[in-house]
Amino acid sequence: MRDDRAQGHTLEGIVAALLIVTSVAFALQVTAVTPLTASTASQHVETQYEHAATGVLASTAASDEIDTTLRYWNESSAGFHGSADNGFYVGTAPPTPFGDNLNETFDDPGVAYNVDVTYVTSDGTLANRRVVHFGQPTDTAVTATRTVVLYDTDPVLDRNHEPTGRTLTNATYFAPDAYDGHLYNVVVVEVTIWRL
Repeated sequence: MRDDRAQGHTLEGIVAALLIVTSVAFALQVTAVTPLTASTASQHVETQYEHAATGVLASTAASDEIDTTLRYWNESSAGFHGSADNGFYVGTAPPTPFGDNLNETFDDPGVAYNVDVTYVTSDGTLANRRVVHFGQPTDTAVTATRTVVLYDTDPVLDRNHEPTGRTLTNATYFAPDAYDGHLYNVVVVEVTIWRL
């Protein structure tokens, strides 16, 4: 009789252990982990990137650093000084104060960004010019924009960031003189940031 009781307790312990293991296995199977599981944290990071880009654009626009980057133009190659053969910077920021700010703000191997400029053409339509290209943005990319005004008398800058003696009006420049008077063009600088 004593052996029967011990066997009963052993059997009861085994059944209880199986029940617990089965319950845990079932709970793990019904809990789905999807790419959106961490969406709240992801959204927070993306919002931080957007605010950081907005801050970079605001501070560099106030100190004319965006403007000087746009005028850091090599007329003979029809591209930015020191850029790739296609006329824009690939995988690197411009060697300008604006580029330095971008590098300082987004200096993380898991973060990429593009910088593009939208400008008014001679016939009044909009066109785009790439400035920096790190790749194709993901679906979770965020953007920040800033409007920059270029004037007829703004000098084109040489490789050493010095005026070339030519102004936007008489230079071969990517954006045309789209307005009468002293206004040359109004461009929108867009920074797109995403995590790799």
